[in-house]
Formats: sequence, C-alpha cells, structure tokens
Amino acid sequence: MGNLIWHEYSRFVSITASVYAVWASFFGLIYRKFFWDFVGGTLRDPGGIQPAPGAALFITLIVKAPVVPIISMVLGMAILAIELPAPMVKQLSIYRSLPLRVILLLFQVFFTILFYQGTNAAIWSLIAAGCYIRAISLGEVMEEAKANRGKGGEV
Repeated sequence: MGNLIWHEYSRFVSITASVYAVWASFFGLIYRKFFWDFVGGTLRDPGGIQPAPGAALFITLIVKAPVVPIISMVLGMAILAIELPAPMVKQLSIYRSLPLRVILLLFQVFFTILFYQGTNAAIWSLIAAGCYIRAISLGEVMEEAKANRGKGGEV
C-alpha cells in the first residue's frame, strides 16, 4: 500500500467543507438562527428557548442582519477558488501556501460554528485544517510548487 498524501486528502476534505459552508450560508440567509442560543437561554412554554441577554450581539449579526452567513459564504468561495483554481492561479504563491489554507479554514470554522446551518461545515473545516497541519509537520510540498519554483512573474 502507498503512503497517504496528507495535503491531497485535506484538499478534498476542504473542498467538501467549503461547498457545504457556501450551501449552509445560503440557507442561513433564509432560515436565520443563532446556534448557541441555548447557552444561558431561558426555556419558555410558548416560544421555546429565549436567548440570554449576553447573546444580543450575535443575534444582531446573525438573525437581524445576516453578516456572519455572508462572511462565511464569501470565505467558502475564496477557499474554493484556492482549492480548485484556474490554471493561471496555480502559478501564484497563494495557491502553494499550505499555512494560508490552514488560517482560512480556521476562520471558516469560527464563522460557520456561529449559525445553526453551518455546524457540519465547521466540523469538516476543522478536520481539513488539522490534516493540513499534519501535512506541514511532515514537510510535504505540492508538486505544483516544485514545478513553479523560481519562475517569479513569468506567465
């Protein structure tokens, strides 16, 4: 059996998580719900869980004005643009940077865990970030990075 190429595995997981994040953000725009409203909330007989007063900022950014789902959607599309690039993007250093992908995935985890529809995307983004960290710790280098090294601004 062969060796597992961690950055390829994490690329596929990242693509799946980012597609899920974009789709979940779309539904987060329609069905707005703050996921963590049960923490410190009050259970009322007619009406269900009423969020705690400390969650007012999150209610404003997710339910009243859907800023968090929009940021999550844009971030998911940006990650997809890096993971599934056009041929001209493969020559850029942003495509070859594994630490940048980890940072973007961790931001995606932060934003998607806040609204109800994005929790699965957050879990898979965290798994993809962990796999990218494993690839970095093993010293893996992308084949495109080896082929494009030293070409600079040539197009």
